[in-house]
Amino acid sequence: MSREPNTRLADLFVLTGWSKGELARLVNRRGAALGQQQLSTDTSRVRRWIEQGEIPRDPVPRVLAAVFTERLGRVVTTEDLGLERHRPTRSGAEPSAAAPWSPDRTAAVLTEFTGMDLMLNRRGLVGAGAALTTGAVIADSLKGWLGGDAVAYAASVPGPRQVVTGGGPRPVVDVYDAGPVGLDEVESLERSVQVFRAWDAARGGGLQRKAVVGQLNEVGGLLTHRHAPAVEQRLWLVAANLAVLAGWMSHDVGLEPTAQRYFMIAAEAAKEAGDRPRAGEAISRAARQMVHLGRADDAIDLMSAAKAGGGLLLPRTRAMFNTVEAWAHASIGHSQDTYRLLGEAEDLFAEESPEPAPSWMQVFDEAELRGMQGLVLRTLAEHDEAAAPRARRHAERVIALREGTGQLRSALFDRITLASVQWITGEPDAAAFQAKMVMNLIGQNSSHRTWDRLREMYRLTARYRGLPVVDELRAELGRELRAADAKNRPRPS
Repeated sequence: MSREPNTRLADLFVLTGWSKGELARLVNRRGAALGQQQLSTDTSRVRRWIEQGEIPRDPVPRVLAAVFTERLGRVVTTEDLGLERHRPTRSGAEPSAAAPWSPDRTAAVLTEFTGMDLMLNRRGLVGAGAALTTGAVIADSLKGWLGGDAVAYAASVPGPRQVVTGGGPRPVVDVYDAGPVGLDEVESLERSVQVFRAWDAARGGGLQRKAVVGQLNEVGGLLTHRHAPAVEQRLWLVAANLAVLAGWMSHDVGLEPTAQRYFMIAAEAAKEAGDRPRAGEAISRAARQMVHLGRADDAIDLMSAAKAGGGLLLPRTRAMFNTVEAWAHASIGHSQDTYRLLGEAEDLFAEESPEPAPSWMQVFDEAELRGMQGLVLRTLAEHDEAAAPRARRHAERVIALREGTGQLRSALFDRITLASVQWITGEPDAAAFQAKMVMNLIGQNSSHRTWDRLREMYRLTARYRGLPVVDELRAELGRELRAADAKNRPRPS
């Protein structure tokens, strides 16, 4: 037993508004519903958990995670509550949050986190912003993390993986989990990733997020078993690809801490697969999220980690990383760094590579490059209007490239970029035309980020108040934004 307070549990307990007695009754009630009639939690035990750091035996930590998840309307795991003891490192010390995980720990976090996320979906508690209660909770853990080595494991060891909990070692597997699989099943899972990517590009993350999380949960269940090394490596890579998608879709609908945790899981899974570039790309997603949230300095740090720890990167991967880093610099007005990074990205993208691009890089085509260049320069144009003409050229080019591709969300972003540049350069009629096109199509996608970008564009219209075409547009935009805010507001839990 620890005599130190459990600060993680204490902080989340304060957010719930419960008394210690209320929490004890909820644990007993939930335990009974799960067939655990023997639980007899009382106020004194809750006090020991919080004030003395006592870790209760299974299944109490998992019951606590369930009741906190329901109360707070976001995924809360036993690790978030400070109730998980993982296997120590060779030195005997507990691994830090920023250290590489063991395969057992990664499988445990993956299965528990996705299971809790699915529970929220089933109970209808997840709304846009519902998870945005603790801010950017994962970014600090990712900084500097990629430099460590993955923890080696013996794939030939029989039996399920195990983690050490308050009640001693337990398997990271439930009785309903499937057993080991072969290459045919892995190939089917790899094809499903391609389908999910196409869904996300077409309509945004809101419509299919639950399906992706469910598939990731199934893969996590498979990873709780040992497999032949070749199968295990590919399973980890499927998990990484699905976790990136789950994170990106979560970010797309405003579930920011949930997204960050998925990016962390993706980076860990990619390292277990021995694919450091994939891990770096997962971290680059977290960096893009940080720029969106107004945390450019964090994004720059994350991109430094992604570049330094990503291993041998193909030129196109380096080009993509440069565009993300350039966006972070543009958002705080660093013109020189922005132009340098974009110039390097252009040169790298044009380089021929002897190796084929991995599946996850195939989405970074010319349209994606031009779209990012347009967004970066449009962002910089608010600090340096000399960037606006180049932003316009890239935006117009990418709109033509995406014509007929079915990538609705990206096409909306491109038109918002072009309209924003036109507001900056004093072309209100042209900007209003693009904004009208966006408003005619925006209801067909489920991306909350689209509304966020539209809200940024709405801010730029203020300088043209008094022009009839702009006043009419502002009135319509204001109504649509208020309606979107009401629709996306999280429901009370």
